[in-house]
Amino acid sequence: MTATILHAEAVMQELETLGKERMKKMYISNGAHEPVFGVATGAMKPLVKQIKINQPLAEQLYATGNYDAMYFAGIIADPKAMTVEDYDRWIDAAYFYMLSDYVVAVTLSEADIAQEVADKWIASGEELRMSAGWSCYCWLLGNRKDTEFIVSKISDMLELVKNTIHTAPERAKYAMNNFIYTVAVSYLPLHDKAVETAIAVGPVEIIQHGTKSKFLSASTNIQNAVDKARIGFKRKHVRC
Repeated sequence: MTATILHAEAVMQELETLGKERMKKMYISNGAHEPVFGVATGAMKPLVKQIKINQPLAEQLYATGNYDAMYFAGIIADPKAMTVEDYDRWIDAAYFYMLSDYVVAVTLSEADIAQEVADKWIASGEELRMSAGWSCYCWLLGNRKDTEFIVSKISDMLELVKNTIHTAPERAKYAMNNFIYTVAVSYLPLHDKAVETAIAVGPVEIIQHGTKSKFLSASTNIQNAVDKARIGFKRKHVRC
């Protein structure tokens, strides 16, 4: 590795050397498509420490369409430097949930405009935009102080989930179910309401092509968190 890697081509070469066939197969099985190297997220850390935050480089890497480069771009991006238009461009290129929910939504959650953008995506009716919007709120609630949120707004969002989750697009169902869980665990003002919402919603059916449906249960997950005394949990960091 060179002393300083600041060019997209050099980063791409480094990522390619870190790729593993096993990881590549796993990413593809989850929805990634070529180009993809198969780099484990932990293997990226030395490179991240060297580059730190570099928004121009992040933009170049994200534009490659390579899954590993796009993931890496999210780690080195400057969330507060990105505009609404920038986030819209990133979500447009996020072609499956590991990009929408774990790259774009995570990056957005550290921006001052996070709620504004997430609200717009939730209302879009588009599967991965909705998924990213709900996921962003999960990252936000799991990291920021409760006082940074308006109780009535989060309460209204729980009502929206209760009324629409069963007819929402499949990936959005995952994120909406996780939203109920996250409010119950990480947002104390509405813990009781989230528990009630989870009970009212019941099991959420996820239709999977070519295999049996699976069912999600926010109630079960919340109870597990209660049993492990995790109510009130907040992450110190969202991004790696």
